[in-house]
Amino acid sequence: MFEFHKDRKQYFDIQVSNTAKYVIPFVRETLPLQKGARVLEIGAGEAGVLKAFIDEGCIGVGVELVEERVVNGRKWLGPELADGRLTYIVSDIYNVDIEKDLGGKFDLIVLKDVIEHIHDQAKLLRKLHSFLLPHGAIFFGFPPWQMPFGGHQQICTNKVLSKMPYYHLLPEGLYKFILRKYKQPVEELIEIRDTRLSLEKFERILKRTDYRVLHRRLFLINPIYEYKFGWKPRVQSSLISRIPWFRNFVTTTAYYLAAPVQETVPSTVASTASKI
Repeated sequence: MFEFHKDRKQYFDIQVSNTAKYVIPFVRETLPLQKGARVLEIGAGEAGVLKAFIDEGCIGVGVELVEERVVNGRKWLGPELADGRLTYIVSDIYNVDIEKDLGGKFDLIVLKDVIEHIHDQAKLLRKLHSFLLPHGAIFFGFPPWQMPFGGHQQICTNKVLSKMPYYHLLPEGLYKFILRKYKQPVEELIEIRDTRLSLEKFERILKRTDYRVLHRRLFLINPIYEYKFGWKPRVQSSLISRIPWFRNFVTTTAYYLAAPVQETVPSTVASTASKI
């Protein structure tokens, strides 16, 4: 396991920096969020991603299933909570009341390294239609299943397995055998195998749930690798990014911005509250 996965505060700080340098600029190329825009993150962890949006003047709302992570986030985001720039709750997104629990609809919803963990992705995306303000959009960031570490094996405690690429693509029985033999988190890793989200599958789900892609960027070198390995982020070549199936094996992360098909994106997006 990489050291920053153990040190949650370090991981929080990395998420803040990575979001500020790469995620927010990507979103703003298509969706120019203004001060006061409402941003929801689902699976917010310690809310490092939201912290970066809040620093840009947005109002952040986080929903997270793991209470320990919310406790950490509340500790590191005390001022933001105190002055109302952040709402942060422990809940399943399917159980929340948009008005009562979240304070209303959103200009932007963020699912960063989350959608690949969701079993019924289409169900979630259909539900999120009702969470968006007119002209709102959703940011997705995820690693394609077939990429070198698409099985999330970096979370393994075994140093060799955590750095070994592509073995998650082995037949399921053999993959489970290896994980069990070395006492690795089998259930968590098999969950990713069960969803197996490729770029093609994801785009089909978007279409089936009435979303259109506003913006897409595929990375040969994931921006987060700047913090893991000191590698400079690199966008996938335009030729390879257009080759179905093969591109999944050499794309380390994908950024998407999608919106309901009936909506158009205005030149300026701000929350309803900021316009009053």
